[in-house]
Amino acid sequence: MNHPASFSVCVYCGSRPGTRPEYLESAEATGRWIGANGGQLVYGGGRTGLMGAVAEATRVAGGRVVGIIPKALVDKELANTLCDELHVVDTMHERKAMMAARAHAFLALPGGIGTFEELFEMWTWRQLGYHDKPIGLLNVAGYYDGLLAFVDQSIRAGLMNDWQMGLIESGSELDVLLEKLRQQAPPDRRAPLLTQNI
Repeated sequence: MNHPASFSVCVYCGSRPGTRPEYLESAEATGRWIGANGGQLVYGGGRTGLMGAVAEATRVAGGRVVGIIPKALVDKELANTLCDELHVVDTMHERKAMMAARAHAFLALPGGIGTFEELFEMWTWRQLGYHDKPIGLLNVAGYYDGLLAFVDQSIRAGLMNDWQMGLIESGSELDVLLEKLRQQAPPDRRAPLLTQNI
């Protein structure tokens, strides 16, 4: 696909496959949805684990794939040379800023501390008004039950509030969640994104 994608989604997920088949299935289904809807995947640029699965499924389904990876991880995460665009950057900060700039929405699938950190950073940036792009949390096979319970505990403890929780969409149905993110994306989502507008 050489034309600009109408919906560009940044997916955060594990560089490992995890122990449950549902995790891999959700990554592949995410890629198929992006491809089937003429979309673009923006992700961390690796070809291992769930990251590799979502990228390959997007590519096979006809979607556009943009990978962004720091030099230090090129060998460790086996940079995906099949991306339509593969950007090798110097630092994690550059990686995350470029990923944010190239996306209309964000989606977290199961993952480890890198996924958690990226999700919470985008959530924090939205709270502070640095962007107004929708954020989704796909709760595959109850993977994020504990996290959602902890956030609820934080609200009850008075350290968070319902408005902050309302800045993300969580759910277990991929198609429903992705369609919500697409509908909530800013009105100018079809226009090219400027790097500073993260």
